[in-house]
Amino acid sequence: MVGSLPPVTVPLPRRPLDESDQVRRWYENELGWPVVPANEGEPENRRTAVRLRTGLRFDVLDVPAEAGRAALRHLAAGSPVAVQGDRMRLLVAAGSAEELPGVLRWLEWGALALDLAVLGEGGLMDAPLPPAGEPAGARPPAPGRPGVLQGAAVWLRPPGPGCEVEASLPTVSALGGGGGAPDLVRVVDTVATQCHRLRLVRACAQPLAFS
Repeated sequence: MVGSLPPVTVPLPRRPLDESDQVRRWYENELGWPVVPANEGEPENRRTAVRLRTGLRFDVLDVPAEAGRAALRHLAAGSPVAVQGDRMRLLVAAGSAEELPGVLRWLEWGALALDLAVLGEGGLMDAPLPPAGEPAGARPPAPGRPGVLQGAAVWLRPPGPGCEVEASLPTVSALGGGGGAPDLVRVVDTVATQCHRLRLVRACAQPLAFS
């Protein structure tokens, strides 16, 4: 008499990673960038619930998209650039947030109110979705395309895989140096000039107030 076979235990199907987990793993494993989950108060329709910590591997220069486009010619091919709405985020070398006020004063922009900001230590940046096979420098996905919500952060120039991204980031130390990193001073001067121009254009476009 043949003994009965032991019951076969069928493992439950593995739960697929949700999108925020996939995004987090891409940044942590491919780039070595520290990430944090978004706050619980974020809208439920956010495309990704992941943010990137600034001040550790990079800082972020946040400028109007029109001003940022003028600075793209000063960046290396591998310098990551993101856009979100009408803002452009230029990734710059870690520590640049501390350098920026002095750079603006040296360039004689320190006394003017400019529409630019920098995220350094302790800052957070919305994590754009990882690139889906589009070459660096390609146009960002339009908000109306599938998978991209209106106002979501997207890569204009995505970071390449590996942990060598920092070598392509603009830095103050590139001024007068022989390395291949872009010159942060030149980038800041360009975006500051464009921010000032935009400010003047908007001021001239304001209707005159009559009493």
